[in-house]
Amino acid sequence: MPKLADRDTRHTQILEALLRIAGSQGLHAVTMRSVAAEADVSLRLVQYYFETKEKLLLAALDYLAGRQRERIQTRVRDADAPDDPRTIIEAVLTEALPADQDSRTFHLVYTAYAVHAATDPALADQPFLRAPDAVEHFLADQLRRAQRDGTLPPHRDPRTEAAILLALSAGLGTGVLLGQRTAENATTAISYHLDHLGLVRRPA
Repeated sequence: MPKLADRDTRHTQILEALLRIAGSQGLHAVTMRSVAAEADVSLRLVQYYFETKEKLLLAALDYLAGRQRERIQTRVRDADAPDDPRTIIEAVLTEALPADQDSRTFHLVYTAYAVHAATDPALADQPFLRAPDAVEHFLADQLRRAQRDGTLPPHRDPRTEAAILLALSAGLGTGVLLGQRTAENATTAISYHLDHLGLVRRPA
C-alpha cells in the first residue's frame, strides 16, 4: 500500500498529466493509457488510483477547480482593497478568463465536460456542474454587501445582476479562447460593465 505522501504525489502527477493532454489536444484525447504515458507511470497504477476513466476525469476537474479557487484567493489577497466587493467581483470574473495556460485549460476542460453532460445523465448528476450556481450566489452576496456599503445603487437586483455577470464572463472567456478578443479586451469589458452598474470601490 503506497504511503500517504506518495499517494498524494502520484495523484497530482497523474492529474497534471491529464490536464496537459486536455489542454493541448482536447478532452477527447484523454484515455487511461494516454494519461499513464504522459505521467510516465504504468496503466495499472492509474487504474489503481482512479479505477475508471470517468472517476479520473471527475478527479481532474475537482483538482482544477481547487487550483482556480486558490488563484482567485491569491488575486484578491494581493489586491489594494481585498475586502472591497468590487475588487472581489473583478477577481472572480477575470480569473475565469483564459488568460494563461492554467485558466485556458480550466475553460477548455470545463466546457468539454458541460457539453458531454448535456447528453450523458451520469455526468449531469455530478456536483461539478453546480459550481456556476455557487459562484452566482457568491457574486450576489458581494453585490448585496456593496448595496449595504452604499457602493452599488439600491435599485439593482443582486441575483439578476450576478447571473448577468457570470454569463458575461463566460461569453467573453469563450471569445478569448477562440481568438475573437484578447484577455485584456475582455477585462476592459468587465470593468466597463461594472462601471455601468454603478458599482464603485469602497472609499479608502
